[in-house]
Amino acid sequence: MSEQMRPEQIQITIDQQSITVAAGSTVAVAIALAGLNCRTSVTGEPRGPLCAMGICFECRATVNGIAHSRTCQLLCEPAMDIRTQ
Repeated sequence: MSEQMRPEQIQITIDQQSITVAAGSTVAVAIALAGLNCRTSVTGEPRGPLCAMGICFECRATVNGIAHSRTCQLLCEPAMDIRTQ
């Protein structure tokens, strides 16, 4: 693959761990690539994206200090700080 065809890579932080993702990736995808869950339910069940439309709220995490952000609706930005719940 030529250099021109590769998507730009950006650095973000998930749970204090640096990860590189393609520009244009959603935060939910980045969390999945890191092998993590977005949050844990009150009964201890791991949760992640279900609808990918922002309706179900299963993909919530803290993004740049904003709690309960719907990660399936947010695009990754350089130096973004994500905390799974």
